[in-house]
Amino acid sequence: MVNCPLCDAAMDVDEEELDEGDALICEECGASLTVSSVSPLELAHEADEDLEDEEEFDDDFDEDEDEEEEEDEEE
Repeated sequence: MVNCPLCDAAMDVDEEELDEGDALICEECGASLTVSSVSPLELAHEADEDLEDEEEFDDDFDEDEDEEEEEDEEE
């Protein structure tokens, strides 16, 4: 038994049949969830995963910006 990370409702899923990346819908709140880990079983809200991807992109952008500033200072 696993709980929805948003509403904490118990979700009746066959844990042995799930693979990382599988999509689920919470029957209580309707949240779109994905399996982020199978051992231990963890679910993530799809919007949370999108946010993580955006944060990685932002970090890369910030690093590029810092490098440009350092190059400008050297000149």
